[in-house]
Amino acid sequence: MNNRIVLWGAASLILACLVAVGFYFYLQTFSPDRGKYPVRGIDVSHHQRQIDWRRVAADDVAFAVIKATEGGDHVDDAFDANLREARAAGLAVGAYHFFTFCRPGADQAKNFISIVPRDQPLLPPVVDIEFVGNCPRRPSPEELNVELSAFLGPVEAAFGKTAILYVTNGAAQAYAGQIAGRPRWVRSLALQPSHDDWIYWQYHDRGRVDGISGDVDLNVLQGGQEKLAELFAPPESNSPETPLSR
Repeated sequence: MNNRIVLWGAASLILACLVAVGFYFYLQTFSPDRGKYPVRGIDVSHHQRQIDWRRVAADDVAFAVIKATEGGDHVDDAFDANLREARAAGLAVGAYHFFTFCRPGADQAKNFISIVPRDQPLLPPVVDIEFVGNCPRRPSPEELNVELSAFLGPVEAAFGKTAILYVTNGAAQAYAGQIAGRPRWVRSLALQPSHDDWIYWQYHDRGRVDGISGDVDLNVLQGGQEKLAELFAPPESNSPETPLSR
């Protein structure tokens, strides 16, 4: 009887290991259907260190969203070089801001606007809202709405495009009412998003791309090259298309 229990336990352990290994390789190799999502992109910051953008562009990457700022005064020290070199390599480029909960939205808007250039085409500005790496105090939905409005108003007026919100699952659940109606960048690793109401889909956070040493976030665009060209085109006016939902 004891031997049988040991054998069953060993078999269960081996099976669990095989399942874990299989799932690991599934995560590592997962890629959305290229027929449905032909436009691929990455998002980067200084964490990716030196990037060879020409090699990146040659590895089926069409766009890059690059970290510019965080909070009221932090600037990503790789932003200028990444933006300039990615653009020179032929990628559609855009900038994102990590929104902190411990600085006024108006201060954060000034930081972003002062750093991101407006004299060349850009993808819509992106606001990253998440709990990981943020200030420990989480604002109420009403408080977030006030500060997010104070950020988005000046930023959208400055760049003439409606901002896209990157919101992780936890933040989306906490602030659903404050992000409703906004263009979304969803994070759903190795799984098809449960809805189609998104612009970008981040499907991998440990992907590999030629020209980058180490892991990088991988994304697809909802739509083809026409949609990318539409997002990247200079704004028709300096007023945002969609007001922040209240």
